[in-house]
Amino acid sequence: MTTSPLTPAGLLPTLPGRAYTDPETFRREQESIFEARWFCAVRAGDLLTPGSFRTVTVGRESVLITRARDGALRAFLNVCRHRGARLCTEESGQVRRNLRCPYHAWTYALDGRLVAAPNLRDLPGLDRSAYGLVDVALREWMGYAWVCLAEEPPSFDETVVGSVASRLGDADAVGRYRPEDLVLGRRIGYDVRANWKLIVENFMECYHCATIHPELVAVLPEFAGGYAAQSQVGHGAEFAAGAEGFTVDGGPGFGRLPGLADEQDRRYFAATVRPQVFLNLVPDHVILHRMFPLAADLTRVECDWLYAAEVIDAGADVSSSVELFHRVNEQDFAACERTQLGMHSRAYGRGGVLVPTEHHITEFHRWVLGLLA
Repeated sequence: MTTSPLTPAGLLPTLPGRAYTDPETFRREQESIFEARWFCAVRAGDLLTPGSFRTVTVGRESVLITRARDGALRAFLNVCRHRGARLCTEESGQVRRNLRCPYHAWTYALDGRLVAAPNLRDLPGLDRSAYGLVDVALREWMGYAWVCLAEEPPSFDETVVGSVASRLGDADAVGRYRPEDLVLGRRIGYDVRANWKLIVENFMECYHCATIHPELVAVLPEFAGGYAAQSQVGHGAEFAAGAEGFTVDGGPGFGRLPGLADEQDRRYFAATVRPQVFLNLVPDHVILHRMFPLAADLTRVECDWLYAAEVIDAGADVSSSVELFHRVNEQDFAACERTQLGMHSRAYGRGGVLVPTEHHITEFHRWVLGLLA
């Protein structure tokens, strides 16, 4: 997978069309990117009580995340060690004490230990510790559980925390929003018939904003010029003079989150956490996207809107702020699906071009190619 040949001055080459359609390329991405990097899996608040679990697809693997008896989150490959059956077949659920395989009833504690199996006494020499569930590395940050399937995971501080700090220009910028203390106000899932890289590229640029995002441009007028906030370190797009909040009609939001710096007020900041997280920061809430690439042309996206606990506890109507980015999501994903259709065309066989306001996408392409090399 290479970029297209040299282009006229001011234009940079993209990846070729097959990079977005080829099943073998997608398999290599699963192995070398999604199974080798830190992957944002679930919101910790979704697993509040011991025995609660969620399963997520990471690359080619199903990963099981549970809340153990000691209150800690644990992650395992979702595979019984006996005959390889899928241990938990539901996306989420609650068990009372243990995880029990529905095939032969091998049973595991919430910390992954093998604790029981039919006729286990007939195997007196069995080392139970050798047949526990396979652990997956897990870190918590921003109120989410991040997992990594690599035997030696890359530095979390450098590849995850550091990537956000380098974009925002301040290691404490995200911390001031205290996302780990915010509460889920709304979650919407989208099944996007497009390659995951097209979705990342779309989120990174704003050349399309004036064309397909009228509601967003009304609140963030500088986006009409086509320059994405992510192309400039530390820059946040300023709200329109008449916009009281980050809402679909420009109406008021819910007040500034405590702890924000003055330069974070009335501004929108965005960051891409490779390979599959989009972070959106506004004064009164945080929006976080998690992508789950399922095929070369299919990506599941979960979008969370997070608010101060007192806002949700008071039963506030968050629909006006949710609706703004929900429309942006629908507009973006429809554009990505239209683009996916073109990736199959001979007209895009050698790729396309990036105009100057999209040049920062080239670095993302280099990152992908470097991991696949």
